[in-house]
Amino acid sequence: MLPQAQNEELRRFAGHLADLAGEVVRAAWARPVIEVEAKADGSPVTVADREAERAMREAIARTYPGHGIVGEEFGSERADAEFCWVLDPIDGTKSFVSRVPLFAILVGLRHRGAPALGVIDQPILRERAVGDGRSATFNGAPTRVAEAPLGAAVVLTTDAENVARAHPSTRWAELTHACAFARTWGDGYGHLMVAAGRAHVMADPVMNPWDLVPVLPVLRGAGATATSWDGGDPVAAGNVVAAAPRLHAEVLRRLRG
Repeated sequence: MLPQAQNEELRRFAGHLADLAGEVVRAAWARPVIEVEAKADGSPVTVADREAERAMREAIARTYPGHGIVGEEFGSERADAEFCWVLDPIDGTKSFVSRVPLFAILVGLRHRGAPALGVIDQPILRERAVGDGRSATFNGAPTRVAEAPLGAAVVLTTDAENVARAHPSTRWAELTHACAFARTWGDGYGHLMVAAGRAHVMADPVMNPWDLVPVLPVLRGAGATATSWDGGDPVAAGNVVAAAPRLHAEVLRRLRG
């Protein structure tokens, strides 16, 4: 955990980074056409992704030149530094190019390798969750995850097809049949929904570090238990299930049979 004074300074700076990226993203959203390219892995990328990450990287280099950076679009610099920023300028590019505001700007900070601070920002709806693993806020007010029995729970994932591909042995259908309803309000916005107490479970089957490091301090700060799908370390596994503690245990029991 970061010392309190340092935590506040870095928390403000993380919000500043999200503001910079948000300016780029809102300008691109306002254009009549969003141009899309395909990356080597087939996933979409836009000029806004790259411009937003570039703006954040430049601000980090000016303010904290000794800090590391890991970003989706431009790779890693000093990734083993004591402080390392982990950036996803638009998490949910498919939603962004479809003009659906269920994407998020993700800003994370690792301290000595561990997720220490995170921002999940929806720049069109002007919604923001911030957390440091000990506490979390939603639009500036303290926030907590919502505990509920599974039968009353809203379960979210990013892409149900990825569940079948990445976790074919899990009982996903049993989980979704047992809950109140399941939706693909996913990517970073799904994690914001859980941290804000609007939804109950976020089950993300496949995640990169820039998807995962920023959301963990927010979820845990809001009181969620966040593990991998097999109950282990989500960072090592590259996936996460997050929910209030009692509900999280029930979700894993259902998934694992």
